Amino acid sequence: MRMPNGPMGRLALFLTLLLTLSTVAGCAVGRHDVPEITGLPETFSSTGEASLSEQWWLDFDDPALNEVIEEGLAGSPDLAGWFDRLDQAEALARKAGATWWPSVSVDGSASRSGQWDDGVTETYSNSYSASGTVSYEIDLWGRVRSTRHAAVYEAHSSREDLRAAVLSLSTRIAAAWYEIAEARSQVRVLGSQVSVNEQTLEIITLRFTSGQIRAADVLRQKQLLESSRGNLALAESRLEVLRNQLAVLVGRVPQDHVVDDEAALVALPPLPDAGIPAQLLQRRPDLRAAELDVAAASARLGAAVADRFPRVSITASVSSSAGTGADLFTNWLSNLVGNLTMPLIDGGARKAEAEKQEALVDEAFHRYRQTVLTSLQEVENALTRESHQSIYLRSVSEQLAMANEVLARHRDAYRGGQFDYLRVLDGLTSQQSLERQNLTAHRELIGYRIELCRALGGGWSAESPADAPAGSNGRTQS
Repeated sequence: MRMPNGPMGRLALFLTLLLTLSTVAGCAVGRHDVPEITGLPETFSSTGEASLSEQWWLDFDDPALNEVIEEGLAGSPDLAGWFDRLDQAEALARKAGATWWPSVSVDGSASRSGQWDDGVTETYSNSYSASGTVSYEIDLWGRVRSTRHAAVYEAHSSREDLRAAVLSLSTRIAAAWYEIAEARSQVRVLGSQVSVNEQTLEIITLRFTSGQIRAADVLRQKQLLESSRGNLALAESRLEVLRNQLAVLVGRVPQDHVVDDEAALVALPPLPDAGIPAQLLQRRPDLRAAELDVAAASARLGAAVADRFPRVSITASVSSSAGTGADLFTNWLSNLVGNLTMPLIDGGARKAEAEKQEALVDEAFHRYRQTVLTSLQEVENALTRESHQSIYLRSVSEQLAMANEVLARHRDAYRGGQFDYLRVLDGLTSQQSLERQNLTAHRELIGYRIELCRALGGGWSAESPADAPAGSNGRTQS
């Protein structure tokens, strides 16, 4: 059939018709809406009033911590791996989106043949050909659209997984940093306690040689001194292990320790505003990722259901051949073919696939709901622990103040000969234990605040990527 209006004009008209049909077809099968999570409480058990910074660690007003976290976010191989996974997901989304457009291919060839008669006469002939083919599936039932949307949702979910990895890494670095701060303080305190116990041992040894005290008092003091030395060895070991841990977190080899001379236990900033539980669904990246996983599974279900319906595709081709290059583009042959493919008997394979995808949607939603419940629990636990840890820390601080006073009075009474050394030893043991306990309680309080920042989502921006299919948070309407 010769195309009356020229091959290129007819081809352009054909492409326009295909795009129009695909637009009109719409989402004929399936919706990608995510069911709403219901039954959430209206408020958390407690909350603060301070706003949570987008980079939550800035609220701690600790420049040394800021530098370490920035190094970790830039140099962590684990985080780089999350970027690679995001690149893979986005490439798959682009690959799935390619099926939305017509497939166009062109082909050309040229040949020259010769013939010799009796080895004297030479005859040559030339042959040129060119062809172009356009094929396109009319997405009447939304199979191609759903497949594309599923890949896009999965790419967006990978981006949220990356944000969750950033949040997790920053909290792990901060927790390790303040554990190092505590360990350094423990080493200093234990070193001081060893010195005090050595001086005390010298004093009571002199009193023993002069017959003023019993040998048992000297042995008790020696035991306390050895206990302090043992605790100091354990604290130094813990400090080195923590330094190795932090080095690996920020992307260094274990021996290349981060400079931690400025590591110190800081006073906590005001308690952040926890907001309402419903806001957590938009604030935490892991919850947004779980919601997008539901949307992706729903889109896969739509594609599986649409795969049970007929497929309509159209193929258009134009070709030309001539004996000379000048005549190649003067005569064209065109062909337009419509294909209808409809599954009749497949042993129930497509039905089974649709049922599997439906089960995957249910599984994804239940996983999403469980993640929501776990996130609420994490916020409540962090709030409760910080509240009670604050009370506990104040109690330990008051006990330490009283232990210092008791120890001073026992020493004065002991020097005056009012009672034996056992009371002084008990007071010294209690005072030194409370010194170390106070440091641990302070570090645990900071740790609970870090956990609260992670549970609240760290204040990260919740807007969806600009290339979302439609709507927000992975939802699309059909």
